[in-house]
Amino acid sequence: MSELKRPPLPHDFHPEVPSFTVVSEDVREGAVLKDAQVYAAGNTSPHLRWEGFPAETKSFAVTCFDPDAPTGSGFWHWVVFDIPASVTELPAGAGSGKFEGLPAGAVQVRNDYGSKDFGGAAPPAGESHRYVFTVYAVDSEKLGPDADASCAAVGFHLRFHALGRAQLIGTYTGPSNS
Repeated sequence: MSELKRPPLPHDFHPEVPSFTVVSEDVREGAVLKDAQVYAAGNTSPHLRWEGFPAETKSFAVTCFDPDAPTGSGFWHWVVFDIPASVTELPAGAGSGKFEGLPAGAVQVRNDYGSKDFGGAAPPAGESHRYVFTVYAVDSEKLGPDADASCAAVGFHLRFHALGRAQLIGTYTGPSNS
């Protein structure tokens, strides 16, 4: 896929909001994802830590989206929201397995794999995809949707309730079949 033909990022059509900082021990901006974040290898949600968000933040949401998936609508790998404002870091694995490190009250919705957890990278053979990890600062303690909401419904609510956004984009190329 050429750079000019790449699909937009999930929040490109949302109102502009201030940015803040998100860092990770597992994801580096523009770098290849570690095996732990690949579906067939580790399927583990990455460590994320954020700072510099607006003072009026009441909760956070975290998403992972692949805009390059061959679906016509991208692919949601992870959506979690209602993370308390006092929580500014998720350890690796918080959205995987037993959800250790996911704070009480946080809500995960079904990803495009069909499970309520983190689903790692799995692009088709030979295709290079972007994985957009976004942390949203939210203006309310509860975003509104429940655990049965779609990723699109959560995104709709985030459009109207995001005070700020931080993102990291990792990449991964599907192994060749040869």
